[in-house]
Amino acid sequence: MLVKVAIDLALDRLFTYEVPEALREKLAVGQLLSVPFGHRTARGFAMEVAAGAIDSNRPYSLKPIDSIVDEKPFFSGKLLELVRALAAYTAAPVESVLKAAVPAAVVKPNARPKELYFVEPALGEFPVSLTKRQQWLYDQIARLGGGWMQQLCRELKTTPASLKELGRIGLVTVAPRQKRRDPLGGLRRILPTKPLPLNDEQKAALAAIESADKPVLLFGVTGSGKTEVYLQAIARELDAGRGAIVMVPEISLTPQTVRRFASRFGEKVAVLHSALSDGERYDEWHRIRSGAARVVVGPRSAVFAPVRDLGLIVVDEEHDQSYKQDDNPRYSARDAAVLRGRLEGARVVLGSATPSLESWMNVERGKYACAAMANRAGAGTLPDVRLVDMSDPKSGKQGGAIFSQELLDAIALRLDRHEQTILFLNRRGYSRSVTCAACGATVDCPDCSLPYTYHQADDCCRCHICGGWIPTPKVCPACGAPALQYKGIGTQRAEAALAKCFRNAHILRMDADSTSRKNSHDDILSAFRRGEADVLLGTQMIAKGLDFPNVTLVGVLNADSSLNMPDFRAAERTYQLLAQVAGRAGRAELPGEVIIQTYDPSAPAIVAAARGDFAAFAKDELSARKECYFPPYCHLACVNLRSKDMNVVAAWAEMYSKSLMKVKGLTVSEAVPSALEKAEGWYRWQVVVRAAAVSSIVRAWRWIVGERPPPAALRIAIDVDAYNLV
Repeated sequence: MLVKVAIDLALDRLFTYEVPEALREKLAVGQLLSVPFGHRTARGFAMEVAAGAIDSNRPYSLKPIDSIVDEKPFFSGKLLELVRALAAYTAAPVESVLKAAVPAAVVKPNARPKELYFVEPALGEFPVSLTKRQQWLYDQIARLGGGWMQQLCRELKTTPASLKELGRIGLVTVAPRQKRRDPLGGLRRILPTKPLPLNDEQKAALAAIESADKPVLLFGVTGSGKTEVYLQAIARELDAGRGAIVMVPEISLTPQTVRRFASRFGEKVAVLHSALSDGERYDEWHRIRSGAARVVVGPRSAVFAPVRDLGLIVVDEEHDQSYKQDDNPRYSARDAAVLRGRLEGARVVLGSATPSLESWMNVERGKYACAAMANRAGAGTLPDVRLVDMSDPKSGKQGGAIFSQELLDAIALRLDRHEQTILFLNRRGYSRSVTCAACGATVDCPDCSLPYTYHQADDCCRCHICGGWIPTPKVCPACGAPALQYKGIGTQRAEAALAKCFRNAHILRMDADSTSRKNSHDDILSAFRRGEADVLLGTQMIAKGLDFPNVTLVGVLNADSSLNMPDFRAAERTYQLLAQVAGRAGRAELPGEVIIQTYDPSAPAIVAAARGDFAAFAKDELSARKECYFPPYCHLACVNLRSKDMNVVAAWAEMYSKSLMKVKGLTVSEAVPSALEKAEGWYRWQVVVRAAAVSSIVRAWRWIVGERPPPAALRIAIDVDAYNLV
């Protein structure tokens, strides 16, 4: 018997091994194996098993596998189909997709359940004489029904030696027992909830999900009650003995989403995301694999969760670019969810108030069904949205030109009413650059083609690409003049200016700098939900999916920032961000208001977002995309090349571009430096390829790289269905 194994190295090939006779009956596809590889022992997954005999004419002998690490397969046959399909689609090594599909904490050699000593009282009469202390300890342990040794020592103010002495006497048993590391902790102690009455739109959406034989786009305005529809759809799957996956785009949304699902489904809910400890990830993954957890909540990687009898996959905020992986394998979790649903016969729901144009086009083409929810659920109404032209002197700019007078007045009114405000600014730090007023030079990162961002909190200049930093210079590094200026606005600067305008207001800031600690996302959002702050100021992590009943004002401080990106999706992203953040206001009985500050109030994306008119925006944007032959009217791949040598990357980028141009059916750009020309010391170039079918691009790319493999000084990667062209 032979087995083909994907080794834990991204070599993009399978290795064939012989299966010893003693292991043949136990071997199955999807198992984790230990195999000899070169001069070391490697681990890998069994991808194919063949019953054929060894070819006696082969000039070399096959090595036998060492052992089966775990007899229970890590991958079902359907999940392996998904892995193979994603590897082929993204032109990625199959090993890299396997690695993305199973957390490293699960497969590493020392991964194991956590064991602690558990103390359990024995029953019956004991002929031994006890001291008063021993009798008291036994009585307390019997009253509690036993417990973990560490906890009993703490509560009973005793020592492990005293408890072990009770065990020696025979009063208790002290033995190791597996203890689950539960990342949800206190979330499981919240009060259970019951299904809410559905309005007519929600009932229609639920019926559409249950009857659809294709993916369903749940197109519901912010606050329309999409989550309750998800909950009731999942409840019906659980009643039928099936499981579900709920995907969210950001870790910051996971605690809130888990809270709602845990209150409905209790111990059946598991969570998977990168902020978990290795132990928590190990235990949650095995709970899912064993069937103890039937509902999985998490971001991108949750699409691979080994849910038994999968019946439903929900992709919430399906438009969000966080579902696209930035490094190998560069897959779209939304598209992977649709593919997995098709492979496993599971329903797929894509929910959004601002759908991606790809999903919208799939509805128009009949590939997806659509369930629309145009009204807010309950007493909530859509907020009143106003644009403020910051280029107009009448805007009365205050706080270092950060706030219009209209926005400041609106914040003051909310403070008087004890209502809450959310302010959105999609740039962290204090100022985006430090510039010399004398010579005009900027303080740049030497390893990246970007200026340093000034961070006032720790008085340093940081690069948001490579993470490098320097102490804030006192004089210009170029000319020595002391006239340094801080240009641009970041969340730290906006926070400081707001604190000066409202000295008694309590302000919370939520960005990558304030959420570096574990659970910091949930801590900030929970404090705001409890009313411990008047204003929540943050980047795009506060723009989606959050529900705060007391928020009646949303302010957008710089609506133009995403419009200026060198990307054909800039208008779409601007519309989605503005519409999503506007949807945080007025979600309960209190009416909401949104003030969008912009220097270009006539921009179509900003005007459409203010009106909440997605259909009109989509029609105009799709027309422009069709004329220019951009997705969703084609598939687009970006070939990214980088090298420490500027001449090497330029020469090879031009060679690959010219080679691809010769392939029939491809539209290929000239080789050009990336918008971010240098990052972490690497010079970056790119070639953009478009075609009607992904297979045309991947086939051409694999052939060309095979003919002209890159030198050691060059790194290349192809990003199929690329989201970022920077």
